Amino acid sequence: MRRIFLLAFLCVPLFLSASPKYWIYLKAKDKNSAPAVSALTLENRQKLGLVISDEMDLPIQRSYENALRDKSVKIINRSKWLNAVSAVMTSEQANTVRQLDFVQDVVMIDPGFYIAQTKPIEKAQMAPVMSQVQANAFLKEGINANNVTIGVIDAGFYGADSSLSLTHVFSNKRILGIRDYVKPGRPGNLLFSTAESFSDMHGTEVLAAIGGIDFQDQMQYGMATNAKFYLARTDYSMREYRGEEDNWIAAMEWMDSLGVRLINTSLGYAKGFSDPKENYTPSQMDGKTSAITRAAQIAADKKGIMLIVSAGNEGDDKGWGIVSAPADAKGVLSIGATNAKLWNRIGYSSIGPEFLSYVKPNVSCFSLYGTSLSAPVITGFAACLLQANPKLTNKELIDLIEKSAHLYPYGNNFVGYGVPLASRALALAKAPYLPNNSKKVMAKGRNIDVDVTSLDSLVAIYRKKNEKDVLSQQVAKVQNGKVSLKRQNGEHFTTIDLKDSVIEVEWN
Repeated sequence: MRRIFLLAFLCVPLFLSASPKYWIYLKAKDKNSAPAVSALTLENRQKLGLVISDEMDLPIQRSYENALRDKSVKIINRSKWLNAVSAVMTSEQANTVRQLDFVQDVVMIDPGFYIAQTKPIEKAQMAPVMSQVQANAFLKEGINANNVTIGVIDAGFYGADSSLSLTHVFSNKRILGIRDYVKPGRPGNLLFSTAESFSDMHGTEVLAAIGGIDFQDQMQYGMATNAKFYLARTDYSMREYRGEEDNWIAAMEWMDSLGVRLINTSLGYAKGFSDPKENYTPSQMDGKTSAITRAAQIAADKKGIMLIVSAGNEGDDKGWGIVSAPADAKGVLSIGATNAKLWNRIGYSSIGPEFLSYVKPNVSCFSLYGTSLSAPVITGFAACLLQANPKLTNKELIDLIEKSAHLYPYGNNFVGYGVPLASRALALAKAPYLPNNSKKVMAKGRNIDVDVTSLDSLVAIYRKKNEKDVLSQQVAKVQNGKVSLKRQNGEHFTTIDLKDSVIEVEWN
């Protein structure tokens, strides 16, 4: 099935006008409170060699909940792991809650399709990922994808011309061409004014994440704010069939004929077709089976196109779990999604198949809304690098982005090489090397204490069966400048993620 990798659309009625849902992140916990987990949980962790209990097990402070209720905030869910609660609020309530001294951040969960309305997008929506990838490094250099053209192949662009975050794109006539491959011959501008289902706003969200900016509030949502665009609709939401792959391939060839070098697509194909006979199997995500993957590889190898693709939201699907086509193609840059704080894989983000000889996804970045919004962030990132060095080939650009990522060279099939960092990427664009931010440690026996330099008390670790394939993703505690590791069965490598550096432990 064509997968639209934007989680925000899954449960929201079209044209919903109700208040959106938010995460309210809190600043502290009561460290004297008891862990809110069972004795069996603690016992299981001990057997698995995990940290038995940490701050994430402590409950949300009751006094904070009471204070929110005093502000007429109706709490829906609580997350002790995130130290956050969810609530449906108006934008006015959200602004009030942001001012409370115990609130760290307020982030919209359900955007309510505001991007297609005349109402500004909430300021916090894209802030975490822009900070994570160091977007300010491009701003300081005056880099905004000037003279770079981007192709967007997607499901629909309803409301794009009335979105405040895209006003600059339309007023400056930077939409160079539009094609509707679902209904050929229909004027392209009808894509902005008609919608048949939820999917028809998907491309609008993607476009804003690539180059959106609200000049009224001076808030930037994407990095490629001065880029030009070609748009193609290839997906028909009312039916799932492989004919959509043909639409996609036709759009790729159209954009290639126009000289487009950089293309974003947040669509994918796996299972769930209207005719089950058309379903793929996981073993077919091998980089060479599906038509769409073969076309993507041709675009990369023969046409020099830099194709950036969402990895997919199937990470929690036990019947699938891995990336979908064309994210399995070796020559494309496949993008996964991370959590905001630890930069490790967020649960829904699809992983790379172990049977592939190369790392998928290639890189990742933060997104609460699905890999549909992590891919366009990196598309804007790539467009800025093309402005900085227009001579980069697609393969050089992929290599540069991977090397700029925070886990390089120790990639894995959960988050690839990690989060690309603009400061590193700009340095690489000017010189072929960077200061070494990685270290390898050899471990003997089954236990090791690794010296680390980290301002965080908790760090992500990846326990791996080989150099790329992850057995489990965990959280480790930093105590007295050390991380204590106990080797698990089948574990041959362990990656310690310190964000500004990385340590790889090889077990003998």
